[in-house]
Amino acid sequence: MLCVSYQVDERTCIQFAMKLFYFLLSALGLMVCVLAAAFAAHHYSQLAQFTCGTALDSCQCKLPSLEPLSRTFVYRDVTDCTSITGTFKLFLLIQMILNLVCGLVCSLACFVMWKHRYQVFYVGDRMCSLMTSEGQQQKV
Repeated sequence: MLCVSYQVDERTCIQFAMKLFYFLLSALGLMVCVLAAAFAAHHYSQLAQFTCGTALDSCQCKLPSLEPLSRTFVYRDVTDCTSITGTFKLFLLIQMILNLVCGLVCSLACFVMWKHRYQVFYVGDRMCSLMTSEGQQQKV
């Protein structure tokens, strides 16, 4: 966006294409981040219900038998099940938080682009133009 010289009312095709591409990528990023946070939250909720035990060089975790889709999850090459129930939960929680922050940034980018295009919302500094307009109003 910074490489294209600014023209009022999007008179250049490149400027319009760049803004459209920026908006679509921001919307796609928003959807991907929200989906990633949802999948991490689902896995986190499953980990909270696991009962784990070690068998040979793996950790076998089961959901409660009351669940209709109760099955055994095997984490190979894990000798200590506390790394699954503790460290992996922390990893998923951090992943959810970072994906939600990324989703907020993408939604903010979409909001700024939408407001700039359809409701004349300026993001940059406009101090000098405001100062001159105030000065002109005071003289009249």
